[in-house]
Amino acid sequence: MLEVSGLSKSFGGKQALHDVSFRVERGEIHGLLGHNGAGKSTTLGIILGMVEPDRGDARIGGISVQDNHAGALSQAGAIFESPAFYDYLSGWENLRILANYSIGFDPERARRVVEEVGLTERIKSKVGSYSHGMRQRLALAQALLPEPHVLLLDEPTDGLDPEGIKWFRDFILELRNVRGMTVLFNSHLLAEVEQMCDRVTILNQGRLVHEGSLQDLRDEDPVYEVTLDPWQGACEFLELNGARILAPGRISLPPELDPAIIVAALVGTGVRVSSFAPVRRSLEDLYLEITSRHGS
Repeated sequence: MLEVSGLSKSFGGKQALHDVSFRVERGEIHGLLGHNGAGKSTTLGIILGMVEPDRGDARIGGISVQDNHAGALSQAGAIFESPAFYDYLSGWENLRILANYSIGFDPERARRVVEEVGLTERIKSKVGSYSHGMRQRLALAQALLPEPHVLLLDEPTDGLDPEGIKWFRDFILELRNVRGMTVLFNSHLLAEVEQMCDRVTILNQGRLVHEGSLQDLRDEDPVYEVTLDPWQGACEFLELNGARILAPGRISLPPELDPAIIVAALVGTGVRVSSFAPVRRSLEDLYLEITSRHGS
């Protein structure tokens, strides 16, 4: 549904993106992850036609954003950076004005979308009286008015309270499950990404360092929490045998290494093994491992 190929972009001589390519399949929720300055917003800006790449191309539904801006974006809805509204107008008037800039305003369609996002009771109130969560719901309504095939979201839960984050998560999952909506969003809330996303793309300093499912990440070398004494001597032995030291008390072993044999060998070298247990890594663990591996 969405594909970026060889995106490169620099600002003032500083490279923001280095030959970034990834795909978002139809009907999936895809997370775009990375530290501040990793290139997430630049990538979304290029996909939305708001930033011109130095090289590369972005396609929505097979249509190039760079060659046919209107045709590509007719398939997309977006919340990009901080949504801006006319605070002195009602939510309904904002939707009418903003829709007339592009697709035209369909009152019946607007009423359905407003009900879906839970703003029916306040849609005639001035936006200046809206809470942050209500403004995000209005932005979501605006993004859904064109009945898009793909939804592009830039930090959509930033600043929301736990109740608002849960509402947003459930709403996006329903869009995918009921309508088959394709969603690409960037977020720094990794626990939310882990609960929502089918696949993730991770950027680090403008470079793509991972694209795939969360299960792909977990299928890498298994990780163990260990208590070993002396630690330094144990590390030297483990590294000689193909293990990686991830942090004090945390190691990974290649799949072909039997942990029982490693434990026996450690004991045989005089290392005291108090614990040696497999751990299920969270997305946060996996993310930090990958970015640290690539020099973040």
